[in-house]
Amino acid sequence: MNPLQNWMGCLSFWLFCSCCMPFLLFASPLPNKETDLHTNHSCILRTVLPPYIKNCTLTLAEQARLSDKDTDNRFIGQHLYANIKEKDHCYVMKRVTDIVIKNVLSELKSAPGNLLPASNVKEVANFLAERHGELHGCKPSGKSEHIEKNVKQMKDKLDKLGENGKNKAVGELDLLFEYLAKACIKAPAS
Repeated sequence: MNPLQNWMGCLSFWLFCSCCMPFLLFASPLPNKETDLHTNHSCILRTVLPPYIKNCTLTLAEQARLSDKDTDNRFIGQHLYANIKEKDHCYVMKRVTDIVIKNVLSELKSAPGNLLPASNVKEVANFLAERHGELHGCKPSGKSEHIEKNVKQMKDKLDKLGENGKNKAVGELDLLFEYLAKACIKAPAS
């Protein structure tokens, strides 16, 4: 091979590496400093609980608790987070909210003889459905066996208790909103 061609090839390579490579390396966008790379931004609610909905929720919960004689069972609590990473807590609450909307509030809205104020039930159900819609893209960060197990236990307990379970779930609506806000309003720590 010609030494001049060899030297020109080396010089071209060296010029490319010293001039162009830094631009190629640093031209890619850097993550925003405020953005946590492990945060799933579809698992963050942007809406806080408005005072009107908070009052409706508290009214429903208080009225349901008056007739709740079951002190052994609880649907909403830290037990839902057993063996689950904090960054998946919002997804857990999304799943719990789905159960409460479909299996409790939707049935209460249409139940004849319901003692709870229908307008409050409707308002709270609609607000929860909107929050659930905001979380439609929220997914677990990894395997979801523990999440599904904990949510299934809650659902099974609700089904087993029947009407008393629905009443208990309504009595814990204020807790549901509290847990939903803690898990989803601010970005969970990784």
